[in-house]
Amino acid sequence: MAFTPTPRQLTAIKSSAFVFALVPFFALVYLVATDQLVEPLQYITRNTGSWTLYFLCITLAVTPLRRLSGWNWLLKLRRMMGLYAFFYALLHFSTFLWFDHFFDVQEMLKDVAKRPFITVGFTAFVLLVPLAVTSTNGMVRRLGGKRWQMLHKLVYVIAPLGILHFWWMRAGKHDFNKPILFGLILLALLGIRAWWARSKATTASATVVPRR
Repeated sequence: MAFTPTPRQLTAIKSSAFVFALVPFFALVYLVATDQLVEPLQYITRNTGSWTLYFLCITLAVTPLRRLSGWNWLLKLRRMMGLYAFFYALLHFSTFLWFDHFFDVQEMLKDVAKRPFITVGFTAFVLLVPLAVTSTNGMVRRLGGKRWQMLHKLVYVIAPLGILHFWWMRAGKHDFNKPILFGLILLALLGIRAWWARSKATTASATVVPRR
């Protein structure tokens, strides 16, 4: 029997998820404030980038977990996880804009155009912005369910771009273990969606009554 939390339990689950999702941020702030990092800029950049990918994968994992477990209440957490992906992506981008370019947007855009791995990462971040902006119930009503769903399918483009950005960033050091792991996780998450979509299309075509 599928676990169905009471409203009070669901509130506790959502509150716990909210707090735990902030742990990496507060840990980062603590390390910086106590001067424990040898290369702060490099660490902040990698840490925020990694957590962006973690939360993108967690967000994409919600629907498969819901369908496999029957825990429909997991959908209540998906929006929060997606917003945390944007939160860490924003920190990642802000680090690049602030420390690498000191808020010189023109120089930043030149860097984006010149370096492919930054181009890919910047594109992923820009595509993530409308998803965050339209995450409210009001925006769902304003856009309409179908248009909102179509817009939020951009996550299927954003996640691969984020992993490609990570892959190219690690290419200089020939360290591909984590990018490969993220890639395999994403492949599984998108693969199961493709399989379900194909099964649904096959079932629908099989049930169509032929015209006489």
